Amino acid sequence: MDVKLLTLTALLAVATHVPTSNAKPISLVERCWCRSTLSTVPQRSIKELKFLHTPNCPFQVIAKLKNNREVCINPETKWLQQYLKNAINKVKKNRRRNNKKN
Repeated sequence: MDVKLLTLTALLAVATHVPTSNAKPISLVERCWCRSTLSTVPQRSIKELKFLHTPNCPFQVIAKLKNNREVCINPETKWLQQYLKNAINKVKKNRRRNNKKN
């Protein structure tokens, strides 16, 4: 597994376990958008992906389907992990190119 992806996952895990303050209860402020996730969403039916990190909620991936329905996808889904890995590699390559030009 890529070191940066592992680091990002670890940071997300730590960020979700931040101690709460004396503020209003989370139920009155923000709720987790995803209450349940799907692992069997076909990639061909997805129009758009959104990644949400809400305090006190797990990492959330929301897919907007071609029929305009929105569903939550399990972040541990194998194809989604590969998608994220490819996206991170693409960003790395672009940064290297930009650093060489400067």
